Amino acid sequence: MSFQQQLDEALAILRASTALGPAVDVITALAADALLAGHTLYTAGNGGSAADALHLAEELIGRYRHNRRPLPAICLNADIGALTCIANDFGYDEIFARQLAALGKAGDVLVVFSTSGNSANILKVLQVARTKGVTSIALLGKDGGAARTLADHALIVPSHNTARIQEVHTLILHAICEAVEQRLIDGDESAQI
Repeated sequence: MSFQQQLDEALAILRASTALGPAVDVITALAADALLAGHTLYTAGNGGSAADALHLAEELIGRYRHNRRPLPAICLNADIGALTCIANDFGYDEIFARQLAALGKAGDVLVVFSTSGNSANILKVLQVARTKGVTSIALLGKDGGAARTLADHALIVPSHNTARIQEVHTLILHAICEAVEQRLIDGDESAQI
């Protein structure tokens, strides 16, 4: 597939994704409300989706566009010691669930990234979120997989192409960062550092 064909496909998926706008507004508000109330945002994913999960957490802890106070965000696929310990002792399916079971509190938010929505470790962490009172947001693709019904809020990118799904996931994670930062900057004069 040529680059032009990839661009044409991406544009078509972006146009189709405009239908996600109201749902994106809901999840950005949920994330902002939780973070500004002092709750923690957790992220998780596998492979390229792990990179998306890292990206969201680091933007919140560091900065997106503005210098402002750091926000509590933890990427559950970032701690190699925890990942290897849990995978070795309990199995790979438990790598995210066990961490959220230890750290998550009611009012926190979990954002998972999965192009298929069927990764066992993603499904398990969504189940733990439900038992802990952690609001769950799943950024998905294809038909949403099993994660579609386990998440409190499922956003399904209208594509079966993993690369295109991940590209829209990046736009959504940036929308979360934008909303959080803007509300923080607008509402808190001491937010800038």
